[in-house]
Amino acid sequence: MGKAITVRDIPDRTSAALASRAALSGRSLQEYLRQHLIEWAERPDPESWMAEVKLRKQLAPSKYSRQQMLADRDADRR
Repeated sequence: MGKAITVRDIPDRTSAALASRAALSGRSLQEYLRQHLIEWAERPDPESWMAEVKLRKQLAPSKYSRQQMLADRDADRR
């Protein structure tokens, strides 16, 4: 069984917008929020993603120089 989460102090305007979106999708607010929380949790947050990118760069540095990358970009624009 999953855990229950309580979020307090949600502005009325925010609550109404979320309830409206849930209704438009044919789901209850609980179902709507549950699905979005699951999807949100499956994606890495920006800090974790950036840490992973930096680690991969350290483990497998590119031989493609910055100057070459910029030159190729400029060539593509012509």
